[in-house]
Formats: sequence, structure tokens, C-alpha cells
Amino acid sequence: MATAIAGAAIGPAVAGITLGIVRQAGFNRQNGRNQAFNHAGNMVGAGLSGLLGWLYGFTAVFWLAAAFGVLSIVSVLMIPSDSIDDDAARGLEHEGGDDGHASGFRVLVETKPLLILAAALLFFHLGNAAMLPLYGLAVVADKHTDPASFVAMTIVIAQGTMILTSLVAMRMAEKEGYWLVLLMSFIALPIRGVIAAWLLNKWGVYPVQILDGVGAGLQSVAVPGLVARILDGTGRVNAGQGAVMTVQGVGASISPAIGGWIAQELGYGPMFLILGAFATVSVGLWVIFSSLLKPACAGRPGRATPALAAAGTAGT
Repeated sequence: MATAIAGAAIGPAVAGITLGIVRQAGFNRQNGRNQAFNHAGNMVGAGLSGLLGWLYGFTAVFWLAAAFGVLSIVSVLMIPSDSIDDDAARGLEHEGGDDGHASGFRVLVETKPLLILAAALLFFHLGNAAMLPLYGLAVVADKHTDPASFVAMTIVIAQGTMILTSLVAMRMAEKEGYWLVLLMSFIALPIRGVIAAWLLNKWGVYPVQILDGVGAGLQSVAVPGLVARILDGTGRVNAGQGAVMTVQGVGASISPAIGGWIAQELGYGPMFLILGAFATVSVGLWVIFSSLLKPACAGRPGRATPALAAAGTAGT
């Protein structure tokens, strides 16, 4: 429960602090760096945990986590509070001496690009969340590999891939906008499902987790950046980040139950194909509504127009 609470808070909090420091114009680049360091920390932490656990037992792993937690707190306290513009942090920019007022929470349900993004992410995580744990069960159940080394390998491969894809996503978003970045992340899951169904052995972990890193790495940059851009000027960027994360969490929480039931009834191979197929709905939504999404995805940073324009045309 403590881990879930921290995980739910840290995403919008880091995005808000970043936006408050660098504003819209610098958010994409800094968020890309944040995510690269985030994934690097996950990879190093997994490696150190494995080493300390092997040398000193599992207790050492928890002490390591506590030490990293203290260092994180120290890092946050080193950020000067006056370097964060609290209004900019929630997507509310002042123009011409205007004090500015946040939009009502209705903007979250009236902004079509935000709703389509949330729906696409729901179906993606409905297929994605269960794939790794069930793939691990399938491989270990057939005694293809050692469970402990397999888990460590999946983390290192995925997080290492995410470091690279986070930086690539940052560059792509600057040149092409977020639409193509997210489309590529959605396409990665059906391919991953086919490979997982075909390579149910210890060698399959490499392509399966590389594709996991591609999808997650691209989304770690594109989703916060797109939400911040869509809701720019509304003052509800952080609420929007939380709303999108909630929808993602709904899909991710249902995924293991659906995946486990399919595996029980049909076997692991068909289950991976079906889980991967959920993301085809995401691809379909992203392509069908591309004419609505592309302007929002490519909107110029610093302009408070995407959400307000979308909400204003909600009835058209």
C-alpha cells in the first residue's frame, strides 16, 4: 500500500515540479532527461539489490531501498522553493498582468484529445500489465531458467532499453510531435505478444523485454508531455496527469485477472496473442482520431490553446 501511494504521487509531483521550473518550452527536454535518469536508477538499483541480496540476504535489499529513499528526500530538499513557479507547475500562465484562474474540473471530461489518450492507454495497459509476470510464470513453469536470475534479467533489459528510448522519444517529440511517439509505443505491444507466444523460453526474454522497454520508455516521455501540452493554460495539468494515471491503473489492475483466466482456459500462447491484441484498439483509436490528436500533439509549447480549443469544440 505504501509503495502504491508513493507511486501514485511521484509521477504528477515530478511532472509538476519540472513544469514549474522549466515551463512548457523546456518541459519535453527536461522530462526526457528525468525519465532517462529514472530508468537508469531502476536498472542500477536492481543490480545492486541482486548483488547485496546474494552477499548479505534479503534484509540488505530493504536497507538499500531505505538509503535511496533518504537520498531522494535530500535531493528534493536541495531544490530552491523559489525556483518553482507554482502556477506554471499546474499549467496556468499569466499574460499581460492577468492573475489567471484555473478552469473547472469539467475540462478533464470536455477535452477530447485527453479522453482519447486515456482510452488508448486503458486498452494498452489492459494488455501490457500482465504480460511480463505471466511470461515469467510460463518460462519458469517449464523449468527453462532460474526464477531469481530471470527476474533480474527482465528488469535490467527493460530498464536499459527505456534509458535509450526515453532519449529517443525526447528527440522525436521535438521534431515530429507526440502523436508518432505514442503510435510506436502502442504498436510495440502486439508485436511483443506474438514473440512471447512464439518464444516461450529463456531466450525469448530478450526481444520480449526490449519491446517492453520500447513501449514504456516512449510513453514515459510522451504521456506527461502530451497531458501538459493539452491542458496548458487550464491550471489543471496535475489533475489531468492524475486522471490519466488512474485510467492506466484501472487497465493494469484488470489485466492480470483477464490474462490469468485466459491462460487457465486456453494456455499461455493464445493468452499472449490476446493480450497483445488489446493494443490494436489503442492503435485504432490513435489512427482514427488522428485529425483531432495531431494538432494537440504538435501544439507549440507555451501556448494555452489545445485544451480550451478542444473543449470549445466538444459539441461539433
